[in-house]
Amino acid sequence: MTPISILTIVHDRLPALINMLHGLELSTHLPDEVVVIFMNEDISELPTTQFPVRTARIDRHGFLPLAEARNLAAEQASFEHLIFLDVDCIPSTDLVAQYLQTAALPETLWTGLVRYLRKGATEASDLFSSLNEVSDADPIRQVDEEITYELFWSLNFGCTKTTFKRIGGFDTAFTGYGGEDTDFAFSAREKGVPIHWLDAVAYHQYHPSYAPPLNHLEDIIKNAAIFRSKWGVWPMTGWLKKFLDGGYINWKQDHIDLKVLPTAKEIEACLKV
Repeated sequence: MTPISILTIVHDRLPALINMLHGLELSTHLPDEVVVIFMNEDISELPTTQFPVRTARIDRHGFLPLAEARNLAAEQASFEHLIFLDVDCIPSTDLVAQYLQTAALPETLWTGLVRYLRKGATEASDLFSSLNEVSDADPIRQVDEEITYELFWSLNFGCTKTTFKRIGGFDTAFTGYGGEDTDFAFSAREKGVPIHWLDAVAYHQYHPSYAPPLNHLEDIIKNAAIFRSKWGVWPMTGWLKKFLDGGYINWKQDHIDLKVLPTAKEIEACLKV
């Protein structure tokens, strides 16, 4: 059977990581290893599992090195076949088995599905036997619709190490939150790497999030400008429109200027319930 590595990156999400590892132990096919990259924090002690868990650490001052950490995870992986899972994702029992079926098409970028666990779901004693019942489907991405490169998201995807290198990995010019996922997908399209849905479900654990994400305003503006200079189009246009309407930015055809930072009260008002 083809060996496969699970890769994840983590910052201040230890309980979520432990839930992910427990979910992997319930898999119909166990991964051959899990690689965990801790960002801007000490490596935590993790529970013993039926598969090896290998850890590393990366520290960058002032921002979370999401792109760099994913690249490091791929570099550290022992095997050719890779599954990238967001640390907040609990895999379905057949997720690993679903990805193993992609070995026949190794030069493809595979995107799995995500369902969102409701607030408080992870506190239930029967969580792992009721994941589907206490979660909701992604309202934007559905497996019965054709996927586009614009819809790629790094919460749950897989490819070979060779394909990852062909794409060029994640561009480390993107620092902090926003844009690096779509940039990776656009690079895949530029290199002629096809993208396909895979019916491999991951359950995203609830944590506070903001709509629009005013808490990441500066990162998004900076990364959007990098993306436009590279590809000639703006990413994250829905968020940028919200920032414009809120009076936080001036958004012109070829540049964005920050007008004012949001207050703590304004950020809190965007918290999704």
